[in-house]
Amino acid sequence: MADPTRLDRVRGGVEALTPGYFALVMASGIISLGLMLVGFVVLSHVLFAVCGLAYVVLCLLNAWRFLRYRSAMVADFRAPKRAFGFFTFVAGTNVLGARAGAEGWYTLTAWLLGISFAVWLLLGYVIPWSAVLSRTERPVVALANGTWFIWVVASQSVAVSAATLEVVLEGRRQYLAILAVLSWSVGVFLYVASAIIVSLRIMLYDLDPREFDPPYWVSMGAVAITVVAGARIVQMHSAPMVDATRGLIAGLSVVFWAFATWLIPVLVAAGVWRHYVRKVPLRYEPTLWSMIFPLGMYAVAGIYLGRADHLPLVEWIGSRWLWVAVAAWMVVFVGMARGLVRGLAARA
Repeated sequence: MADPTRLDRVRGGVEALTPGYFALVMASGIISLGLMLVGFVVLSHVLFAVCGLAYVVLCLLNAWRFLRYRSAMVADFRAPKRAFGFFTFVAGTNVLGARAGAEGWYTLTAWLLGISFAVWLLLGYVIPWSAVLSRTERPVVALANGTWFIWVVASQSVAVSAATLEVVLEGRRQYLAILAVLSWSVGVFLYVASAIIVSLRIMLYDLDPREFDPPYWVSMGAVAITVVAGARIVQMHSAPMVDATRGLIAGLSVVFWAFATWLIPVLVAAGVWRHYVRKVPLRYEPTLWSMIFPLGMYAVAGIYLGRADHLPLVEWIGSRWLWVAVAAWMVVFVGMARGLVRGLAARA
């Protein structure tokens, strides 16, 4: 018979499940893809398995939460600091789909793209209204944080999946080209808007170091996935939408990669300020996966951009940075595993 205390802990964990936990899927999947690109097939398959398993488990947990603790989920939709975390489902679905495409499982990639595209459209209208526009408190900019950039990541992940399928679905090439360019363009404008709002929040309001949490790294990850999506579009076959934008997207992808590179020292310095200067304890929290994903995405961005635009130095930087992402993933994964074991073993 199950221990009532342990069961209560599990239920409490499900009720308090953060909407952004699909960042675990995103981080595992993108690092797995990077390892595949540089030839470390076995390790890539291990992370691919973690990515798939985490996706299934998190889908089940969120379904449980929706059925049993719907009020808690609705509260998250109305909270500007948490609502944008739901976009990690879209990004995680497409990262898993892109990794499946690397294995040649294009049917799975197509199904996942269909699901993610529908959810992306739905959340793209629901979350800004429920979490921002419908609130009576003003100014809402005071509640903005790094999770707002996840909307950008979700948009660009749709472009990545569409470009992945374009190679094999010749009969749908023009439609996939339109979808890829459309979602890439939307993602670029969303990044500009999010960057302005989050910058205003930092400059106009007091920032508690505890609030300057790992999701702020998504500001770099959003640029990096914009580079990946752009590089994949540049590599797409001829189609009217691609031909009209190929040169523009190729040039902007290089600019975005440079900006992502510039952001890394800024974010590292912010981490030093938070943990070393302001003494915020460094321990495992689910939002750390929102930091690991940008590290992996920056590596993959360099690899893809270097190969697409024939920039060997950029590809070299990406392939070396990948091991920084692998090391960080292992540290956070161990922290997560220890936390789960301790939580399940604890007694009231």
